[in-house]
Amino acid sequence: MIVEKRPGTYLLWLHCTQPGSVTIGKQGKLYLQPGWYGYVGSALGPGGLYSRLHHHLSPPARLHWHIDYLRQSIPVTEIWYSYGSKRREHHWAKILAECSPSPPPLKGFGSSDCRCPAHLFFFLRQPALEEILQHLGCIKFIGKF
Repeated sequence: MIVEKRPGTYLLWLHCTQPGSVTIGKQGKLYLQPGWYGYVGSALGPGGLYSRLHHHLSPPARLHWHIDYLRQSIPVTEIWYSYGSKRREHHWAKILAECSPSPPPLKGFGSSDCRCPAHLFFFLRQPALEEILQHLGCIKFIGKF
């Protein structure tokens, strides 16, 4: 993983191939359908994006965040990220909500510490990077892996 230990914002793409369900801690049950789930987060603390993305790509030692529960059922297949110390996850979540044809799959997922309806979004097909970038005018550099 060639991601620096700098702060930033990221978008995890998880690809679901089978219907099912997963319990997301106290948040409740998330009913899964085949398609793409996009999860927006930020990594502004020590270790920045490197540490946070390493966490999301490793089997969870303990279930800490909502996304840790989901990652047990669906693999992370791609990550889009941008460096910067400004908190952009809420802007990214707003853009994903506008681009998604569906309401958030579970209200409050990943957004228990903010006013966003959710930080998890569902798409039948994964949007193209360019499709999302045209809405995220704030990005100067983005990486994808």
